[in-house]
Amino acid sequence: MDSINSFLGPLAFGSTGWGDDLARGAWITLTLALWSMSLGLIFGLGLAGMKLSRFAPLRWLAAGYTLFIRGVPEFLILLVVFFGSDALINAGLLWMGFEAGVEVPKFAAAVAGLSAIFAAYACEIFRGAYLAVPPGQIEAAEAIGLSRGKIFWRIRCPQMLRFAIPGLGNLWMVVLKDTSLAAVIALDELLRISKLGGETEGRQLTFFVAAGCIYLALTLVSDIGRAWIERRARRGMVKV
Repeated sequence: MDSINSFLGPLAFGSTGWGDDLARGAWITLTLALWSMSLGLIFGLGLAGMKLSRFAPLRWLAAGYTLFIRGVPEFLILLVVFFGSDALINAGLLWMGFEAGVEVPKFAAAVAGLSAIFAAYACEIFRGAYLAVPPGQIEAAEAIGLSRGKIFWRIRCPQMLRFAIPGLGNLWMVVLKDTSLAAVIALDELLRISKLGGETEGRQLTFFVAAGCIYLALTLVSDIGRAWIERRARRGMVKV
């Protein structure tokens, strides 16, 4: 019992431990994942539309973007966004005649970098889901005189979202864990707090095990939520 108390002692809440800091880091991790996923889905939906466009330059631009994101390490992309956003904004201010020296908040830079990364993967999920809708249903809708807008919103879009849910659920798991990359820009998310606590207390194993348990709890709850959403989306479908 004494050994267990000694192992868990640095994780206590209050002024004697790091429990409050770890909880704050977990909250920042969850918030970062939610923002990155939300913006990544919006951007990814736009990229999917570009890839499905009849206008060739849009398809080439979207294909080039996804190729670049997939070919460059996510760690490097986050660093480029973090340092590049400062340089770009300050250069723009100087060009307009204003004084430079603006620093982009670390959280905003992390959201921008992660959403840019995962938009490329969301793009392929949406594109695959769009193409998975049976073409016969679209042809039948056209035959009865439905407009293209009604066909999309009433027939294609509901089924497309149903097909996309499993892939988006997996993408959320990846986003949640890859928020740890933000530690490289000194954002106080869960992994960085664990690293600081371990170095301060000289108990790295204790803090990293605690961080692992928190990540596991978040992914477990997320997986339960994903399964529930999938069941709801499949209501009324005929089992083959």
